[in-house]
Amino acid sequence: MTWRIPLIYLVVGVLWIVFSDRVLAALIPDPAAITHLQTLKGGFYIAATAGLLYLLLRSLVERMLRSQHEALDSESRYRELFEANPNPMWIYEPASMRIVDANQAASAFLGWSRGELRGMEMFMLWPPEDLECFKAGAEAIRQAPGLAYARIERLRVSDGSFRDVELRSTDLTRGGGEDRGRLMVLSDRTSELQSQRAREQAMARLQEAQRLARLGSWEIDLPGRRGRFCPILLHLLGHGIADDRPRELGDVLVAADAASQARLDQLLDELACGQLQKMDVLLPFLGAGGGERLLRVRAQRIDEDGRRTLRGTVQDVTEEQQTRRLLDEREQQFRELVRILPDGVMILAGERVFYANPACGGLFGCQSEALLGESLAHLVDPPDLPALHAWLEGGGALESPPRMRRADGSTFRAALSRAQARYGGQACKLLLVRDLSEPERMRDALAAGNVELQAMARRLFSVQEDERRAISRELHDDIGQAITAMKLSAHAAMGEEDGARRREDLDDIAATADATLDKLRNLSMLLRPPQLDALGLEAALRWHAGGLFRNSPVRLEMDIHALPRRPEREIEQACFRIAQEALTNALRHAGADAIRLALEDDGDEGLCLSVEDDGRGFDPARARGLGLVIMRERAQSAGGRLRMGTAPGGGTRIRLQLPYAPRPAADGPHR
Repeated sequence: MTWRIPLIYLVVGVLWIVFSDRVLAALIPDPAAITHLQTLKGGFYIAATAGLLYLLLRSLVERMLRSQHEALDSESRYRELFEANPNPMWIYEPASMRIVDANQAASAFLGWSRGELRGMEMFMLWPPEDLECFKAGAEAIRQAPGLAYARIERLRVSDGSFRDVELRSTDLTRGGGEDRGRLMVLSDRTSELQSQRAREQAMARLQEAQRLARLGSWEIDLPGRRGRFCPILLHLLGHGIADDRPRELGDVLVAADAASQARLDQLLDELACGQLQKMDVLLPFLGAGGGERLLRVRAQRIDEDGRRTLRGTVQDVTEEQQTRRLLDEREQQFRELVRILPDGVMILAGERVFYANPACGGLFGCQSEALLGESLAHLVDPPDLPALHAWLEGGGALESPPRMRRADGSTFRAALSRAQARYGGQACKLLLVRDLSEPERMRDALAAGNVELQAMARRLFSVQEDERRAISRELHDDIGQAITAMKLSAHAAMGEEDGARRREDLDDIAATADATLDKLRNLSMLLRPPQLDALGLEAALRWHAGGLFRNSPVRLEMDIHALPRRPEREIEQACFRIAQEALTNALRHAGADAIRLALEDDGDEGLCLSVEDDGRGFDPARARGLGLVIMRERAQSAGGRLRMGTAPGGGTRIRLQLPYAPRPAADGPHR
């Protein structure tokens, strides 16, 4: 209408002017009359067109005024609706994302005044970690301003807390312009989302609890025995794809044997015909990987809308049963351990004995059953009872072991240990009783052993002195007499005139000298073999071991390596003597089939000598000979250490480590 009315007016005016002038010129020849008529014609045209325009514009102006009034009224109503709306709202500019205005509900919800909200950039309401999401949403609104925008976001309020809200943004400008901005409406979803998250967390915890408990749920239609099974149950039974589609019960629960399957079918039939309302059965089924699993199947029949439904759970109790069995075994083992424990164990409930093991009964000279219900006062010597009571109540350590009374009235010192325990559902005290009579006896035996050891040491020194005296006597009596005989024979030969007699005397002197030399050589080799000085430790060990085992049925294995350097004289002698003693002991007492002698360099530790046999072995605690003592003393005096490993029936192994040179005296002996 904005262009049609002027066009019609223009066309009609042109036609009126052109055709009316021609008609007047044709009808009236007088120019003055024509001029007068043209004036009248122009006035008539103006009046007619004015009336026509009035008629045309009157309704249009009325409609415009009515529309303006309606627009103002609508704006007033929308303003009132915006101000009084209980939902938080604000108007913002899409280009700058600044808030133009906000209603009172938005101010109350966000915690800022309306003046503070006006001009605020909207990104200030978003958490820093969600700014990228805010920018993406703003760009989407700019790209499609005519579309409505609805999302759930997290907004920051003035106190720093966050609220979950549903945002709905609509365009306020007709045609999609940006002059008047967009309206943002907020709906608080915090409680709803928190409840949803709580439900999801509870459901997740429930599922996790079911997974940990290996518990799955199921529901089937009784007549058709077809229904749905939860993913936990499907995974438990080895079904790879865990979906929600209906399945046959027989495809999921497969009994491990025919008897179990028959038992399950019988229960299902009784539930289907109404003979049973519930079932709770423990049966073996085939699980993941085809293995047998012990499952507890519980179910209850439910009749709804004429449908017979069976709902229940399946729990894998294989590990539980195994754990219970192991627990029973451990409990039995613990009871057996307490029963055979050499120390006395009693449990006190108050002042009376609640439990006593057999060893405890043996300590008190009676059967353990006879101690049950016995008062503690009857088991303790009266002078020691107050201190024991204080100690049981949590006092410090006992000053001295109390005296306990046996059934025959005799007493013994006891070492006690206490602990809090529960037995039979009540708080008790666990008391460990150890008879100190045996330790005291062992202490006395140890003292006697020390005395015996000192006597043995004195005997050792006496033997050494006897050996020295024997050598001295051998030198004086035997070799000295031989030299004296040779001297007398020499003097006799010098005065002998008969050449044959002189030769006999000289032959006697030579024979006596040879015998004397043999005795000196044997005595010298006994004291120190010449190979040790001439050829070294390796050759001396080979010579001695070869001579010792020459006529022995025991097999000798030698693994003697050349040492990188020669040890000092003292070290060589200690090593040789220890090897000599170890080989002699093994050959005499081990009853071995083979003996191994090894010598090798041990790096920074020095040299290492080992003697091993496969003989009968022995108990080191019961060894009574001096050989081991002498070997250890030799090793320690040379600055080394000797270790021995043996057991009855397990052979014997002696390992000696010595330095190449004696360590300074400040280092002390090596134990």
